[in-house]
Amino acid sequence: MPGTKLPKVGTTIFTVMSQLAAEHGAVNLGQGFPDFPVPGRLVDALDGAMRGGHNQYAPMTGIPALRNAIATKSERVYGHRPDADAEITVTSGATEAIFNAIHAVVRAGDEVVVLDPCYDCYEPAIDLAGARAVHVPLDPATFAPDWQRVRDAITPRTRMLMINSPHNPSGAMLSARDMATLADILRETGVFLLSDEVYEHIVFDGARHESVLRHPELRERAFVVSSFGKTYHCTGWKVGYCIAPPALSAEFRKVHQYNVFCTFAPAQHAFAAMLDEAPGHYEQLGAFYQAKRDRFRTQLLGTRLQPLPVPGGYFQLVDYSAVSDLDDAAFCRWLTIEKGVAAIPLSPFYETPPQGQRLARLCFAKNEATLDAAIERLAKL
Repeated sequence: MPGTKLPKVGTTIFTVMSQLAAEHGAVNLGQGFPDFPVPGRLVDALDGAMRGGHNQYAPMTGIPALRNAIATKSERVYGHRPDADAEITVTSGATEAIFNAIHAVVRAGDEVVVLDPCYDCYEPAIDLAGARAVHVPLDPATFAPDWQRVRDAITPRTRMLMINSPHNPSGAMLSARDMATLADILRETGVFLLSDEVYEHIVFDGARHESVLRHPELRERAFVVSSFGKTYHCTGWKVGYCIAPPALSAEFRKVHQYNVFCTFAPAQHAFAAMLDEAPGHYEQLGAFYQAKRDRFRTQLLGTRLQPLPVPGGYFQLVDYSAVSDLDDAAFCRWLTIEKGVAAIPLSPFYETPPQGQRLARLCFAKNEATLDAAIERLAKL
């Protein structure tokens, strides 16, 4: 279309692959959603909230009970209690929070540094702000940042840096040393930080999620984004939140109130109850998903796909170079149509994909029966 504001944007790869999976009866390990139930007590709390009359607009920033529960959880997990009134905003999913944070502070002509591969909603939000995404590649083997390259990418026009840990699509995680280096890079700048932490509780092998909230110097300039959908297996409810200092939250809320105004009220009451009454859910989430990761990885070792390490999150990258020389988009189409398993190619996560990279992303947030059905087909490659 002439004059489009998003000339590089088509239909997101997640929608494309899910539609293809449905058309061909493929096992869908592409789009990142669980196929097992939401916790029963959360469903009961949602039902109770709706039957109890909580069906009208919520307060713009989120109901007080939920913001207080988020503050308590943050203190319990990260040792920092944000101000529930001035620093926590409930949003209609993490994607809305990311959009709001960018538009709260990024102006036309600014630059935003993103680390490739990165989630596909980042750059369109930057483009719509009239700014430019500056892509800094992560290590193609380990997906670790090259902090010198990040430092070199920051210019007087840089307004924001975006990080994501645990990382989608790789599962790589930032360490305490990474966070110290990041603080050093940003210290003498006016650059804001957006930390996408939607997989914060899906962390494996005894590791600790280094939330920006643990690091005072970073959190003073940061928007920290979280997702209830990822933590509670209810991606379709589209509820998340952003924690930011009062001045940044005030700007964030200006965008939020004219974007969606407020978020689905009954779910807010349900999440408030769940956080207060069942903290064990998020505390045990890493172990829950680690069992799935380990089982799926063992099964993959019986195929020609080579699984990469997964420190966090619920995605498994596989190297398919022993199976095919096709590029990743063509391979994932072939795998879906001809072999009956849907995966996500990595190239849509990059501005410039590494030459010769042969990686695909599989989601293991699935029932054992779903994963077993996929493995049965993948074993025939």
